[in-house]
Amino acid sequence: MTSDVVRVETRGSATIEMAVLAPALLALVGLVLVAGRLSTAGSAVEQAAAAAAREASLARDGRSAQVAAKEAVRTSLDGQGVTCRTLTSAVDVDGFTVPVGQPASVRVHVSCAVPLSDVAVPGMPGTRIVTASMTSTIDRFRRRS
Repeated sequence: MTSDVVRVETRGSATIEMAVLAPALLALVGLVLVAGRLSTAGSAVEQAAAAAAREASLARDGRSAQVAAKEAVRTSLDGQGVTCRTLTSAVDVDGFTVPVGQPASVRVHVSCAVPLSDVAVPGMPGTRIVTASMTSTIDRFRRRS
């Protein structure tokens, strides 16, 4: 009995497989980096909005509340190492017009355009906008001007 066994040459097939899979693996790593950047930035923007709302609620009037809130946003994001291509913060200080003894609050909305171009994933847009809003109550028995 003779058997005809055909041997197939497999030399170099691992190299070809790696050449085909490497771009997909690099793209996957890049997407993980982008997801991490956006998650970190989202948490930082939420913390900045919370800190700004708290600072604004401690102010005596609407004008100083806006100044304190905007400064708190910048300080918080800088402290966490988050860079925003554009940063906007809106402070709703209508609560300072409510008479003393009635419940009132301050609301802060923060929007940050997080740059993604340095992550270097081909086809990735340049920025992604991350937003957060937080509210803090104003002490109802504290004098307001």
